[in-house]
Amino acid sequence: MGKTKGINQAEFAVGSEVRIADRAFLEDFLEAGQYHNELEPEQVEYAGRTAKVKEVNFFTGGDEIYTLEGIPGVWHEECLKQA
Repeated sequence: MGKTKGINQAEFAVGSEVRIADRAFLEDFLEAGQYHNELEPEQVEYAGRTAKVKEVNFFTGGDEIYTLEGIPGVWHEECLKQA
């Protein structure tokens, strides 16, 4: 959370292009299950894809949760990087 911009500051702006982490990372992230709104198993199939940020929300404590255009589910900051 807050990798470069700090707590409650979106790392990726609405409309920016992001790449979803690779399959191995998503599987490890899913298994760890330590965050709000955990990944769903079917989200792993979207590994490596790019998409635009549709919406960003924050949980108390600063967890950044992203909704992506055309890709289901919610995504944690750790699962995304700038495309």
